[in-house]
Amino acid sequence: MELNRLALEHSNYYMQNAKVEAVLLGGSVSRNWQDKFSDIELFIFWRENPTEEDRKRPITLANGSIIDFHPYEEEEWSETYVAQCVKFEISNFLTSTIQKISNEVILEFDTDLNKQCLVASVHEGIRLGGEQVIYQLKEQIKGYPAELSKAMISQNMNLGNRWHNREALLAREDWLMLYKVIVSVQEKIMGILFGLNRVYVHHPAYKWQKKSLENMTVVPENVVSRLTSILLEHPEKGIRELEVMIGEIFDLIQKEYPDMDVTEVREKTLFLRPENIMDVK
Repeated sequence: MELNRLALEHSNYYMQNAKVEAVLLGGSVSRNWQDKFSDIELFIFWRENPTEEDRKRPITLANGSIIDFHPYEEEEWSETYVAQCVKFEISNFLTSTIQKISNEVILEFDTDLNKQCLVASVHEGIRLGGEQVIYQLKEQIKGYPAELSKAMISQNMNLGNRWHNREALLAREDWLMLYKVIVSVQEKIMGILFGLNRVYVHHPAYKWQKKSLENMTVVPENVVSRLTSILLEHPEKGIRELEVMIGEIFDLIQKEYPDMDVTEVREKTLFLRPENIMDVK
């Protein structure tokens, strides 16, 4: 496809630099989910710190126009540019950093979503340069540990105290806060489902929700249409549907991991803020 061809063409500009060990295509293009709004996400793995010139030279070779050019932040150098009417998102990492983060996720069961996104990019990404390096990185993360699955479930089972206020928010028609609660609970559900299905989270905000769910097998029945309706139907109907789905999610957890005791957390999700029966004057 056109975006894949462009990605390979631009990866060659990076591979001309001896400091570059590998180039990986990530994002929607690597999963064949791209649409007319998609950009090209390239991950550049360096054996040593890139200079500003190292990072700008491929853009010059591509006749690109820089949109953003960020310094070293949180173990990454990043830039965005446009070439041939396509936006390129570039993430630069030391190969050693990717190895370290992969170990934190795989061996220490770190549930940090930003770290998982990097691991997901390596796991699902397409090699454009540096075959052996990419092979070794993929081998490092090819098995999703059961311990990470349980950690993701445990991390997201507690729906938060605001969920207990759902009836009060409905009665008050406090829609802004109620929808924040609904979205927060949906995010928790997504985190649990990624864990149950042993799939690395590929975006911290669960972008491409529909396609992600369609690729999962351990999910409530009609999960896509139901989660969609929760956001689009009247909030009262959405809350009732959400309550039912939460119960189904806990059933799935118990079926997958009978040794996990979810009784207390499950009962907590049923709790409602009590009504004040005193006369309000």
